[in-house]
Amino acid sequence: MSTMRDTERGAALVVSLIMLVLITLMVIAALNLSTANFRAVSNTQFRNQAIAAANVAIADRISSTFDAGSIDPGTGLPATTYPTVDLNNDGVVDYTVAVTPACMNASIAESADPSSVSLPGSMSVASTWNTVWDIQAQVTDADTGAAVVVHAGVRALLTQSEKNAACP
Repeated sequence: MSTMRDTERGAALVVSLIMLVLITLMVIAALNLSTANFRAVSNTQFRNQAIAAANVAIADRISSTFDAGSIDPGTGLPATTYPTVDLNNDGVVDYTVAVTPACMNASIAESADPSSVSLPGSMSVASTWNTVWDIQAQVTDADTGAAVVVHAGVRALLTQSEKNAACP
């Protein structure tokens, strides 16, 4: 009987060490999985916040005019603006957005006198232009690594002089 006890004494220790290693590996795997999920959710949140900041900046740009005052004197094209956005209203700038409008199309507005509507554009008395713009907002956040580009289309009614200055 004593020989049987001597051979069984180390078996419990070996089994318990193997179980301890397996449990440790399961805990480490669960930790890695939860960390990966946390990163994925954080990245999605940062991207959505950047898109929201871009949309706020686009809305601000659309509410301003597309006249000669918004023209870059160096290029003669509508100037890129860099509005700052505070999404959570805590007084701290969360994002800086580069907003660049581009005139895509311009056509004479059909607001002329009925007798001149059928005339070619150069002969019409219409003094307003329907202009179609592509507003691009680019957000790059160095802290989170979020980078998005959002486009919005808008139509603006411009006078002849505004159209000549802003939409060549």
